[in-house]
Amino acid sequence: MSYLPRLKETYKDTILPALQEEFKIANIMAVPKIEKVVINMGLGEGTRDGKIIDEAFEELAMIAGQRPKITQAKKSIANFKLRQGMKVGIKVTLRGSKMWDFLDRLLNIALPRVRDFRGVSRKSFDGRGNYNLGIRDELIFPEIDYSKITQTKGMNITIVTSAEDDEKAFALLKQLGMPFAK
Repeated sequence: MSYLPRLKETYKDTILPALQEEFKIANIMAVPKIEKVVINMGLGEGTRDGKIIDEAFEELAMIAGQRPKITQAKKSIANFKLRQGMKVGIKVTLRGSKMWDFLDRLLNIALPRVRDFRGVSRKSFDGRGNYNLGIRDELIFPEIDYSKITQTKGMNITIVTSAEDDEKAFALLKQLGMPFAK
């Protein structure tokens, strides 16, 4: 028997039929689902200090469970002392089991560890059914060792869904357990 992530099993068994009934969707393939999760860390200060990018690379690899990709500047900007090709960030795209495992850890472990957490914003949808979440501090993830951090770094998490509008994407994320603010 192959491994099936806990959140994916919940999606298949309870969330999928509930969404199909709620939106009166006849074809099960038309029910909204999570397609991928993209985690991005913009590290502008990494242009001056290469250790920052190396440290963030290792941290994101631990959080995501796979190797990230280093992003480079597309064009030079003199005011920021930025040249084309300089390393400015890292990103990772999660699909399949790693995506479901990451979402499970994000929703059930990491987000409740945020200080003074009152829920995530309902206004962070992009109009096409995708959700963006900004995190100021990577220390909310249990994989990160606090003693090895020299500087806290934030990240942007984009949850890409197959929903064609924000209403269906909201219903999907709410069913998955996303803690939306009142």
